[in-house]
Amino acid sequence: MLDGRLSLTTPEGVSLQLTPAGPYLRAIAWLIDVLVWLLFCGLSHLMMPSGKFGGGLFLVILFVSYWGYPIISEVYFNGRTLGKRALGLEVVRSDGLPVGWRESTLRNLLLVADFLPAMYATGLVCMLFDQRFRRLGDIVAGTQVIYVEKPMARPTPPSAEPLPLPFPLSPDQQRTLVDLFEREHRLPLDRMAELGSIAEALTGARGEESVERMRRYVAGFNK
Repeated sequence: MLDGRLSLTTPEGVSLQLTPAGPYLRAIAWLIDVLVWLLFCGLSHLMMPSGKFGGGLFLVILFVSYWGYPIISEVYFNGRTLGKRALGLEVVRSDGLPVGWRESTLRNLLLVADFLPAMYATGLVCMLFDQRFRRLGDIVAGTQVIYVEKPMARPTPPSAEPLPLPFPLSPDQQRTLVDLFEREHRLPLDRMAELGSIAEALTGARGEESVERMRRYVAGFNK
């Protein structure tokens, strides 16, 4: 954990930066889900036929919807119930990968244990003493709730007349140049000119002239 973020590496070697969600927003998400479920139950009750058959069918619907709603939502909708989606939360496995039937079923069945002795006291204590804010069900199932990271839009480098490189650059060196011009709008002009002078060995120029040549190199990378 660094600055509240969790750094993980997937089996494919992809580095993930995840931010565990705390008890407060998780409680609000749970409350939203409960209200959605109660609304569904109310509508279902109005549609049920009268008599013992209708009463029995209603009880079956209550049971299936109470346990099925969170599990199906987490498995088929990217680890999000309606409450979690509204709060920007998501359930994933401890390694950062999507949850499956086993993990989701186990964590939701253990809601009963997290509720004990009342008002999810056990789950709250577990979250307060766990670095990843996992409740008992998450610890047993190997899952955790995280914030959904919104990808930042990458700015398009300013257009320029493409210019061929004076000599080949490695992919990392090319990426460095692209990153520079994606951040150009956040850098002072004198700092850009200073970086241009540092790149004299590549451009054969200094200051703003060197910056303009690097911009043209970047424009030619995808040509």
